[in-house]
Amino acid sequence: MTSIRTSMRRRTVLFGALALSVTAGATARAAARPAAANRRVVVYYQTQYANGAYVSPLGLTDNSTGLTDIIVAAVHLNDVNGPYKPVHLNDDPPNAAKFDPMWRDLRAMQGKGVHMLAMVGGAAPGSFTRLDTEFDTYYPLLRDFLRQYGFDGVDLDVEERMSLAGIERVIDALRRDFGPGFLITLAPVGSALSGGGNLSGFDYERLYRDRGGDIAWFNAQFYNGWGSMASTSSYDAVVRRGLIPASKVVAGTLTDPSNGGSGYVDVTRLKSTVRSLVAKYPQMGGVMGWEYFNSQPGGAAAPWRWAAEVRSALAG
Repeated sequence: MTSIRTSMRRRTVLFGALALSVTAGATARAAARPAAANRRVVVYYQTQYANGAYVSPLGLTDNSTGLTDIIVAAVHLNDVNGPYKPVHLNDDPPNAAKFDPMWRDLRAMQGKGVHMLAMVGGAAPGSFTRLDTEFDTYYPLLRDFLRQYGFDGVDLDVEERMSLAGIERVIDALRRDFGPGFLITLAPVGSALSGGGNLSGFDYERLYRDRGGDIAWFNAQFYNGWGSMASTSSYDAVVRRGLIPASKVVAGTLTDPSNGGSGYVDVTRLKSTVRSLVAKYPQMGGVMGWEYFNSQPGGAAAPWRWAAEVRSALAG
């Protein structure tokens, strides 16, 4: 009887250990699923026409790409006393007839769960200087534009000098006017998040301490000499600072060598880096690509393939 009881105890312990192992495995998988689901695939959509032909973004939802967010670029706030309309999307007013198919397609994508954000600013200066120094004149123009076209969020790409108080005033106003579900992102150069160079004038780490709860994530530009996605080192440098969590750092990269400067990383190497980042940081925020229309490996014929490739790497 003693040996039987000992055997039974051993079996009980063994079954208990197996049960704990299964439970732990299930818990780990359950924890991994939300982490993977929360990793964003973000695409900037600035070239709406290439060689005179409309570039529809619908390939991103017609195919299984896993796209989460599309950022329409670039919105400019022009001098209200100048010769142009005060709000422009690239070279034209947003209500220009050329954009009718774009707005229609973007609404269809929203209907499939993709968030639509508006990128304000970028390389063309002026928009944030005006928001900083003449807020009461220019912020209402931005607010009304975002409302009119039904955006889910806004991407503040500050590539000119702006005060910390000025950017915080913009963020506060957006949160007040659009509520807690509205996505507010920023697009600093990657080094601005790791104590290095910066194009915006204000300190992003100070901004995060002050308004981190209102910032959905950062579209960090790891290219053009401000970082790289050829390895994990630039992303690691941000996380090592111990302030901005990986969940709020979306790693930005060029989607084609001709897009915006230097630092293009081919898709195979990019995917390797992304897999390494996911392994290091399960809560990694995701990947951003600049820009859509000619993204590799599909090129102009199938630019949606870039997002699908990135999503596969983010899945771990």
